[in-house]
Amino acid sequence: MSPIMDENLVSTVSELFHFPQKLLFPSTMARNHSGGGGETTHDGKSVSSIPVDILDTQKEYVFFFDVPGLSKADVQVTVEDERTLVIRSIGNGKRKREDGEDEGCKYIRLERKASPKFLRKFLLPEDSNVSAITAKCENGVLTIAVEKQPPPAKAKTLEVAIS
Repeated sequence: MSPIMDENLVSTVSELFHFPQKLLFPSTMARNHSGGGGETTHDGKSVSSIPVDILDTQKEYVFFFDVPGLSKADVQVTVEDERTLVIRSIGNGKRKREDGEDEGCKYIRLERKASPKFLRKFLLPEDSNVSAITAKCENGVLTIAVEKQPPPAKAKTLEVAIS
């Protein structure tokens, strides 16, 4: 499937499910919709992408990321350029030593993958309150909640009596 077709597909799906168009970077979504693929950091290093579920409620946007084996110390959540939500791993992508593992030990078989380095960016909608973002990392799931700001008050038109 060509990148142009992927972007059209993302746009169509976004419209069908009423995703705020400004919530997702279409090019990132098209390239990494299955959680595969990757991006490059500013220093040219490759990082992978992790899948995300985004829930739009009355009061907030909630992002759910699967981050098995990672703790809150392994993940960084920031806001850049006023409305860009950035989620990245802080670790080096190498396997951590297990409890009880001595320096001279060697593995006979390694099937569990080390935690990958990842990076995801999302352009938040204009109604996002970036000063009211919360995040928690429990049981291998990173949950980020972005509160919505109330809609601006509608301008009233008052009729003034002419005397």
